[in-house]
Order: sequence, then C-alpha cells, then structure tokens
Amino acid sequence: MSYVYGVDVGGTSVKIGLFSGEGELIEKWSIPTNTENNGEAILPDIAASIDAKSKEKGIGDSEILGVGLGLPGPVDDRGIIRKAVNLHWNDTFNVEEKLAACFDGRLKVKAGNDANVAALGEAWMGAGKGYKNIVMVTLGTGIGGGVIINGQIVTGTWGAAGEIGHIYTGTDTEEPCNCGNRGCLEQFASATGIVRLLKEELENNPDEASEMRDKPLDSKNMWEAVKNGDKLSIRVAEKFGKYLGTGLSVVAGVLNPEIIIIGGGVSMSGDVIMPYITKNFKEHVFHASGETVFTRATLGNDGGIYGAAALLI
Repeated sequence: MSYVYGVDVGGTSVKIGLFSGEGELIEKWSIPTNTENNGEAILPDIAASIDAKSKEKGIGDSEILGVGLGLPGPVDDRGIIRKAVNLHWNDTFNVEEKLAACFDGRLKVKAGNDANVAALGEAWMGAGKGYKNIVMVTLGTGIGGGVIINGQIVTGTWGAAGEIGHIYTGTDTEEPCNCGNRGCLEQFASATGIVRLLKEELENNPDEASEMRDKPLDSKNMWEAVKNGDKLSIRVAEKFGKYLGTGLSVVAGVLNPEIIIIGGGVSMSGDVIMPYITKNFKEHVFHASGETVFTRATLGNDGGIYGAAALLI
C-alpha cells in the first residue's frame, strides 16, 4: 500500500493529513505554527511530525509517495516561494528543496499556494469533482483565489495567479489593503470587508433600528441578521454581492470557468450569501460565461490537506 501526506500551513496552525495512495483520508491532526526567529522551525517541525506519524503507523519511506504542501504565499512551479508574511518568511527560497532536506532527501516534496491547493482539493474530491475548468474563491480575513484549467493549477510566472482578492474595484479607500494598494476586492467582500461595510452603514444611519446594534460586528452575525430580514444588514449584503459578483464576472471574462466555488469562513453562513453574488455576476458577465455554475465548497477546512495530497497523487 502507498501513502501520501498533505500539509496545509497556516499562520497559527499546520494541518496534516495522512492519505492512502488512492486518496482516502486515513488520519488528520495539527501542530502549532512556530513563527519565532523568522519561522525557521516551521519546516523542521512538519518533518518531525510526519516522521513520528510514519513510525507510529509502521510506514516505510518506500511506501510514501511524498509530501504535498500548501503555503500562504506565492509559490511557482519550481517550488520557489516569494515571502510568506503570515509565517514571518521574508526571503525568497525553494521551499520544496528545504523541506526535502529536513527529511534528508528521503521523501519527495511538492508545494503550492494554499488557495490554489484548496482549489485542487475541491476539484479532486469536493464540489469541483467532474469539472476541468474551475475558479475557487476563499472568503476569510482576506480573499484568496485558485484557478484550475484543464485539471491543472494555474500558477503564473511568479506563483501569483489567482489573486482574486486584489482585483481593483474602482472604489478607493483611505486605508490601504494589506498588499499596499487601495480599493482591492478583499477590502469589501472578505469577512473584514463585510464588517467595514456594516460599520459604514450603521454610522451613516444612526437612527435606523437594526439587530446588529446589539451584536458583535462580524460576518456571521450579519448574515444571520440578513436571514432574519434586517433591512440594514440586507443593504450590506447587497453591497457585498455587487463587489464580489462584479469582480467574479471580470474573472469569468478572462477564464471562462465551468464552475465557481465559494469557500472560506464567510461561505459557512450558508446558501443565503449566494443570490447576492450570482445576481450581480449575471448582470455583468460576458454572455458566453453566463452559464457558469456557482456552488459552495464541500471539503471545509480539509480542502487544503486534500489539495496538498493531490499535488503528489
């Protein structure tokens, strides 16, 4: 029997999955992400955890197809990562070679950007199964994007393809985006972007009753208020939908995907979010992409480890 490890590296934790060579998830666990000293312990910690699991399971190196790695930063086809701010990695280096060295060259390593890898996971075993041309959007603190064309991840020249969150919306903001620009899509349609729109709506309408005045201002509560018919929250949802739906119509005009998958924490609010996106998408999309299917991701937080494993399988 053959095995593969899928690793999803985040700023606070590293999720690891042990898969069979046929793609069955056997076991999953997590370890803390140690970002001290510019994150120098992250890769050795991953290698140590994987070696410990292999020893526990009695799995020999010859049975392991390799280790797949999803990372929060641009990774090109050669495995070179150009900074990962959340990991405190400020240099450009070949992450595949560096992790392989932690295994003393015993195991093959393949790496990719975390959003691209999550898209591959959904294409392989999730909502995108059976489709060849896929765009995945992850709505969390920011907005990530992954592009699959003819079943293959599109990385671009420097591993930065699919950065949907940094499409310019045409609306400038006083505060810069984390990327340094102003007016990026993730400033309006991410979880933090939704809170921004919500605060503006509350401040601009101080006399209007809203259940959001008595709740913590976060995306989850806002969508619950939408379900409850809260008019102020519905206006925020409409603005969110205009930004994201219009932005995705631009993406579709370039890529002509069969399906667009919505993932990330915001998507956990359920199908209530979808009509706000698709309405604006259909209003602005080029007609040849008008039949693009929209759906929510099905693998949840496991999409990253599935996609990382798929890099080897």
